[in-house]
Formats: sequence, C-alpha cells, structure tokens
Amino acid sequence: MFRKNRNQFASYGRTRKRSRAGTIGKVLLVILIVLVIAAGAAAWYVFTPYTPSSQAQQALVSGTDKISVQDTEDWIAFSNTKPKGNSVIFYPGARVKPEAYSLLAHDLAKNGHTVYIMKLPFNFAFFKTDAAQAVIDRHPDEKFVIGGHSLGGVFAARYAASHLDHIAGVFFLASYPEQKGSLQQTDIPVLSITASNDGLLKKDTYEAARAFLPKQTVYYSIEGGNHGQFGSYGEQKNDLPAQIDADEQRKQTVNTILGWMKEIPATKASTKK
Repeated sequence: MFRKNRNQFASYGRTRKRSRAGTIGKVLLVILIVLVIAAGAAAWYVFTPYTPSSQAQQALVSGTDKISVQDTEDWIAFSNTKPKGNSVIFYPGARVKPEAYSLLAHDLAKNGHTVYIMKLPFNFAFFKTDAAQAVIDRHPDEKFVIGGHSLGGVFAARYAASHLDHIAGVFFLASYPEQKGSLQQTDIPVLSITASNDGLLKKDTYEAARAFLPKQTVYYSIEGGNHGQFGSYGEQKNDLPAQIDADEQRKQTVNTILGWMKEIPATKASTKK
C-alpha cells in the first residue's frame, strides 16, 4: 500500500514538473514571438525610408540651370559654374533619402552656393554625426555653413558645436539643438526656420531648446507650411496638411537662407569667453 502511494506521489510530481516546464516553454515562445514582431517592426521602420518625388529626381540631372550634380558614395554635391559665397553641408531628416532635398539644394546652387547633401547610414544622422568632416577635409578652401531638417538639424548642431573652427553658421529646418549640440555660448550665426502647420515638431520641446541657441539667432516661420515640405518626398505620417504648396514653402526657405548667409561675417565663429 505504502509503495503504491509512493508511486502515485512520484507520478504526480513528474506530471507537475512536465506541466510547469510546458508553461515556461509557452511563456518563452510568446516572448520570442513578441521579440520577432518587434524586431520586424523596427527593421521595417529603419529600412523603409521616405523617397524623393519625381520632381526631386529631375533636379538630380546635371546641366539643368547650369548646375552640376555629382553623386558620390558619401554625399550629393550641387555646384554652380560660377560658385560664390558659403558652401552648404546638409543633414537630411530621419528616414528621408538625401535625394529628397535635391530641389532645395538646386535652388541654393542656382544662387552660387555649393551644396553637399550628406548620405547617412540607414538614413539616420545619429549613426554618423561627423559626416560633414569628410566634405571639409576634401574641400579645405571652401567656407561652410551646416544645417539640417528635423533630426538632421539636431546632429548638424552637434557637429558644429564641437567644430566651431570649421563652421561659419548653422541653420535649422523644423529642428533645434539639444544640450550636446548647444550653441548658446558661441557667437556663431544661427537661423531657425519653422512652419505653422508642422505636425511633427513638438512645440514645447522646440521652445525649451531655445535655451541652447545664442541670442543672435534669427527666427522665421512659414505661414501655412508643414514638416514634409521642407523636403520633397510626399506626405509624412502625423504631419498636418499644408495650406501653401511645396514650391512656395521652398521659395521662402531658400530666400530666408540666402538672406541669412549674406549677413555671415568673413571670419568663422568662436566660443564666447
């Protein structure tokens, strides 16, 4: 009798262990499935960039308006046959292909400014904050301003803040610096352009970021413009509808940048003592 009960208890123990192991296995399987789904979603997010519009693609053709376009491994350069003034280094927004800013670059180049749109790993500036250095090293005789759209502007500011001897000015399109890219203690010329119908720029964060900008910063708001029309890549998720067309927004953006660059002094910026 005792032996029979002991066998029953042993069998019950083995059953409980198998049940517990089965439960743990199911939990681990669920966790694995969740991780796979999350990884897939992250991969889709990273590897599905915003691509240039057909109009932007046309601006990549050399010879239009006497603009030469050079597509290299690290950047796309737009240059005038008669270059003048500051050259421009531009960091694209997150997940946006560099070609989507070709219209902006083309219009700046028409006015004599050589423009370098940087190609960034996975189309994210934080993977290569110092991308501008390669352009500066390759063209030591040129004077540069640097800028960027959205997240690109954040990391353009980081580069500028630690390379003031290389940069003559910084501009932001629907963007702002954070503490690591603070320009507050510098005399560098800064331009901040925003749009009234921007659905992605967080206004409270933008206002707080003014603490990292110098007092000489120039602010300009495009009435009726939105986030996506600083580039040319179609509608962007969570953006608001624009009340002006893309050509008008780009015209105001280009004219504001050109006017700002005309005021940049011949000497480069320095840190305030």
